[in-house]
Amino acid sequence: MTIISICTLTTIKEAAKSLKQGNLVAFPTETVYGLGADATNKDAVARIYDVKGRPTGHPLIVHISSMSNLDKWARDIPDYAIILARAFWPGPMTLILPRTGLAKDFITGSQANIGIRVPAHPLALSLLQEFEALGGFGVAAPSANRFGKVSPTNVEAVMAELSDKLGINDLILDGGQSQIGLESTIIDCTNKIPQILRPGAVDSLMINSVIAGSMFQNIKYDNSKNIKTSGQLETHYAPLAQVFLNGEPKSGDGFIALSKFTTPSGAIRLASPQNNVEFAKLLYSSLRKADNEKIDKVFVIPPEGEGIAHAIRDRLQKCSTRKS
Repeated sequence: MTIISICTLTTIKEAAKSLKQGNLVAFPTETVYGLGADATNKDAVARIYDVKGRPTGHPLIVHISSMSNLDKWARDIPDYAIILARAFWPGPMTLILPRTGLAKDFITGSQANIGIRVPAHPLALSLLQEFEALGGFGVAAPSANRFGKVSPTNVEAVMAELSDKLGINDLILDGGQSQIGLESTIIDCTNKIPQILRPGAVDSLMINSVIAGSMFQNIKYDNSKNIKTSGQLETHYAPLAQVFLNGEPKSGDGFIALSKFTTPSGAIRLASPQNNVEFAKLLYSSLRKADNEKIDKVFVIPPEGEGIAHAIRDRLQKCSTRKS
């Protein structure tokens, strides 16, 4: 495994070549860091599942460099999906669409649908463009962490999660801190009316602003829909520390809240974001800080409102759920 801290065009070309050869490349996006593999290479994709400890039936999102490549992976694309792609790609939005023959069962979890995204991070886009120039079609890239754990938003977090799992020929590209800090919005586009399966930075108000007259719902995972997507499990995004969304922290407990809230006596302040956007950006690194400092309990005051606040509450709810 090699970390590339200075990502030049030459090193990005080398990383793209490594992907084409079947190796894994962890790379930054505007949301979180992803662990990438050639989405058409069954053996390479199998290594993603092995490195992450991810259930093999859990589908992966395929990253492409442009919506012009969408029809390689998806068919029967509704007009509203094209409108969404034009409005929010490159950006933190994943579309679920009926798959083409290029999308195999080992990518989709044997579902008839495929998740597609065009990331906004310049390094990610450059990597995808160089990979496609070599004849690649797309890069499967879930978050670069062990399954169910806190997604990484910087290269140090990727190392902490996966350094002992990656092979000698695998690469990690250092692109600095992720600007959004939460995973992409996932939108089901397989029906007449689209639905948000996972909230993110592209929220329902933004979506409705570009598709007049459509009805959107922020929904939890619905078994009756028979659609599996990333981040839909009851427990996810979880640190080692136990997370509480109510109650009062005691001395030595961690505390995360907007800066307007006073730190309770004896509590360890892990983050004091000024607003909801900063809250999203700092959330995962703050939870990792708690684990690094061996803090057993973290109390969080979730932000109120819609937009990114809704996505923050979604992640907090999942990371605070403990199986008995």
